[in-house]
Amino acid sequence: MKDKDGKPLSNTQRALRELRRMILSGELAAGTDHLESELAETLGMSRTPVREAALMLESRGLLEMRPRKGVRILPVSPEDMREIYDILTELESLAAQRAAEAGYGDADLAQLALSIAQMDQAVKDEDREAWADADDLFHQELVRLGGNKRIEAIVAVMSDQVRRARATTLFIRPLPVQSNEDHRAVYQAISSGRAEEAHERHRQHRLQAKGVLIGILEKHRLNSL
Repeated sequence: MKDKDGKPLSNTQRALRELRRMILSGELAAGTDHLESELAETLGMSRTPVREAALMLESRGLLEMRPRKGVRILPVSPEDMREIYDILTELESLAAQRAAEAGYGDADLAQLALSIAQMDQAVKDEDREAWADADDLFHQELVRLGGNKRIEAIVAVMSDQVRRARATTLFIRPLPVQSNEDHRAVYQAISSGRAEEAHERHRQHRLQAKGVLIGILEKHRLNSL
């Protein structure tokens, strides 16, 4: 197993990637308890890299380390999502504004444009998982283009919790046609240097997404993901 640069992953990196995948997929369900020795056996490695990976995932709000009891996979409630979306809405909207102010050219915005094309194709194919991957790319690239490393760090901590909630609701929600149009409008505002519009369009997009997600969680009584 290698990282994005083609370098072999350390055992800690492998443990982090696999545990994160298992949590986001629901393989390690919310509210369940797991001994480090159990997880180490599942991953085929010693307890040390598993413990180090668990500490990283604890900082992202995905699990809780419990002395002598292993780890507990934390739930995500509708109220959690309200708080998380409030923060993401403000920080990502600021990133969109800063990106528009930066004067980027088409080459700089190529990944943002690619993510929109991938989302359009995914909606056409009704491939919701491909859409979710492209949506992740859009938001990651948007924050990177904002040029604020602290915003990147804060958003990264919270994004996995959003992904877990979204994965649970992905096949319940309508096809995200409007979301794609929102992304396109934000891209166009950034490309044209319209900073205030980029900020407001992204803010409205995040508020709409928040309403859809929390509405589904409450309607279907998904109170602990």
